[in-house]
Amino acid sequence: MKKVLTFLFICFFLFVICNYSPFPGTERVNSIKQTGISLKQELPEEFFPKDIQVVSIGDSLTEGVGDSTGRGGYLPYLEKMLEKKKSINNAEFYNFGVRGHKTSQLLERLETIEVKKAVKEADIVVITIGGNDVMKVVRENFSDLRLKDFEGEKELYKDRLNKIIFRIKTLNPDSTVLLLGLYNPFFKWFSDIKEMNLVISDWNNTSKTILSQYDKAYFVEVADIFMESPENLLHKDYFHPNDIGYKLIAERMFQTLESQGFEELTKERITAKKEEN
Repeated sequence: MKKVLTFLFICFFLFVICNYSPFPGTERVNSIKQTGISLKQELPEEFFPKDIQVVSIGDSLTEGVGDSTGRGGYLPYLEKMLEKKKSINNAEFYNFGVRGHKTSQLLERLETIEVKKAVKEADIVVITIGGNDVMKVVRENFSDLRLKDFEGEKELYKDRLNKIIFRIKTLNPDSTVLLLGLYNPFFKWFSDIKEMNLVISDWNNTSKTILSQYDKAYFVEVADIFMESPENLLHKDYFHPNDIGYKLIAERMFQTLESQGFEELTKERITAKKEEN
């Protein structure tokens, strides 16, 4: 009988020792912490909306020439689209567009203190450039314009565009870069300049080749928008987009960001900015 009681006592003692905790409630606290961590990990991106910075650089399409409201062309439309996303709290835009700028001038502008600072802090950099490089050839050879006249200038454009993208990525490796493609503004009003479509297509392919060499650098195709639209998308100067044209450009930019996985594009840059702070 004593042996039985002794055996039962030892079992009871071991049971108490195994389940004893010197810090009452520790298991409960740890359980709550684990639950909190689990919940935080499962929360969707839009639960913590982010502020993003968009820097626009380039020519008259960035400046917004042709926009009847004077608000900056495609910028207000793109801003509205971005801020409709649940994952974005505020999209802050910086416009450094200058009418008439070519790739050579944009390269110089990228070395100014103001633009360099903005690019370094940007989540997205939008570029509109190249139209004036093409028009330089048109003006210089208008009386006898031939396809071969564009070849030399295209090579210079290719070299300068590569330097532009390289400079942006050097200043800000994590930024997402969008380059707006060229379009042919002459096709409806000057049908005899059919070769311009070939020129625009050739230069756009050159741009795509350059962008393919960099991470998070994307081409925004817009030539088809102007070719296929039943509406007039050009300003009264028959060159720059009108309000509808700029809206469609912004929509195509937004579609490009969405197709590349917008949250993933900005996530890395936003995380890096938080670590810096």
